Amino acid sequence: MEVPSLVRNVLGGEEIEASVNLGDEDTVYLTGSRTLLYRAEGLLSDEKVEEFTHDVERLDVKEGRRKTKFVLEYVDGTETFTVPGNRADPVLELLLTGVLRAADVTAPDETLAGVFRFSELAVIVTETSVVKHIGADVWTDDYEVYAFADLTHLSFDRGSVATEIVIEIDGHPRRIKTPNDDARKVQQVLEKAVFHYYGVSSLEQLNAEIAPTEDAADAGGTARQSRSDIEIGDGIDPLVTDSDESDDEQSGATQSTQSQPSSTQSRTTQSDAATADAATSQSGSGSSGTSQQASGSEAQSSSQTSQQTSTQADVAALKTQLDELTAVVERQNELLESQQETIDQLIAELREGRA
Repeated sequence: MEVPSLVRNVLGGEEIEASVNLGDEDTVYLTGSRTLLYRAEGLLSDEKVEEFTHDVERLDVKEGRRKTKFVLEYVDGTETFTVPGNRADPVLELLLTGVLRAADVTAPDETLAGVFRFSELAVIVTETSVVKHIGADVWTDDYEVYAFADLTHLSFDRGSVATEIVIEIDGHPRRIKTPNDDARKVQQVLEKAVFHYYGVSSLEQLNAEIAPTEDAADAGGTARQSRSDIEIGDGIDPLVTDSDESDDEQSGATQSTQSQPSSTQSRTTQSDAATADAATSQSGSGSSGTSQQASGSEAQSSSQTSQQTSTQADVAALKTQLDELTAVVERQNELLESQQETIDQLIAELREGRA
């Protein structure tokens, strides 16, 4: 790949990691800290290079009929650039590669496997995780990351309108709904990334590999208890010998007299201990009830969050279909306008011929 001299001057020691050609000599370059947009010299413009750092607060994409506009919002201002509409997807993937690295979502050398946008839902598949962002913007700091390392099950449930990707993280399902028209592509990209991460070749092998195993705590506890037991053998001398027994008989009466108050005190202590145990039991029951209530509240909150996410995904799928229908209608209108112009031109030529 031949890099223009103006771009080499701007690099400042950085290396170009990836690039996307925009047509002719215009190119977008990715470096470790920036995205560079090179514009070749034209009839009405000079050769130039624009720089965009990756520490963005917000990234938005606005699609037009022929051009796609990228809006990068920083703490101290907003910058924009446009690319041909047919090159928007690879440019977005290249730009998000740098943005996710800058946000510490991915490793410095990690690349993206695929980027998918469905109205207000963005799904980003990396080499080690799935990143989900819901909102009008493609990227903000409000996102969720599902790491492959924490994956315990993966499945795809196809419905009449959308396909639900069920990603279980440590046994807790996370659901992402994608329109059926794009679901197969998303599944292929996700499976390829996960299969490569775990070194498997099928979904069945993957789920068998990542399925949680039963805890061997009981066996381990038994083994630890067995190791902690003290076995008394013949090699240990007794604490009391025969010569000590005669001395014990002589002092028996005195010890018996002294033991009577101790016995009374022992019964009193046992009574107090029983009372304390009862109080402790009541306290434990109260704590258990409170814990169960808290657990129920957390489960209800988790269910509500899951339902809300599912509803948002349904809305996103419907909006995607609406956007596609709108694009088709606009295209039809353009064709009708073109045909009308052709008809008008033919009529004008016929009239001129008759004259």
